[in-house]
Amino acid sequence: MTRQLPLPLPVRVAEGREDFFVAPANALALSLLDAPETWAQGRMLLLGPEGAGKSHLAAIWASERGAVIRPAADLRPETVADLAATGAVVIEDAQHLAGRAASEQALFHLLNLTAAEGGRCLITAPTPPRDWGVALPDLKSRLDATQSVRIAPPDEALLAAVLVKLFADRQLTVPQSLIDWLVLRMERALGTARAVVEALDARALAEGRAITRAMAAEVLDRLQG
Repeated sequence: MTRQLPLPLPVRVAEGREDFFVAPANALALSLLDAPETWAQGRMLLLGPEGAGKSHLAAIWASERGAVIRPAADLRPETVADLAATGAVVIEDAQHLAGRAASEQALFHLLNLTAAEGGRCLITAPTPPRDWGVALPDLKSRLDATQSVRIAPPDEALLAAVLVKLFADRQLTVPQSLIDWLVLRMERALGTARAVVEALDARALAEGRAITRAMAAEVLDRLQG
């Protein structure tokens, strides 16, 4: 069989509220993000493993409130005042600021400014602050006192819905029977779902054929075996 070189195709990542699937795993997080006026000191920690939907939730929150999104590792003290002035900020992957003195100092001042000025700061990370290795004592104290909500592992219904979305993002249509088959056999993690869909897309493109159950079985064996 002649193999084709896989060409990078545009992936349309749907991150609107209409594309977010509410389930028991994420309903509490969504409800708290929808009520930022209840956040103590104007800040909230959104926790969950890679691929759990933190970025999607953060994107919804940012879009609806005109918030600025910044990676934690890019924070610098000289940009803090401008960020706080927006009134709403998302700091993503906060675990990556640990050990970066400038970033730690910047987040500390950002939390103080948003609290003082009535702003809101949403912070995402896979684990609680105690696991990040933050060196600045004052920042560690602020983070330890910050309200948090965790996205739980997905149930079967949520995992199936996410698989459909991930295939659609890549302009791929697969039968529902294949979705159901994958859900029963793959690790129940959204990061795994993303890896499976990416691998199946690349495999189908390279071989110039449709995604089949046999192909999916081989991909799962390789990824999970």
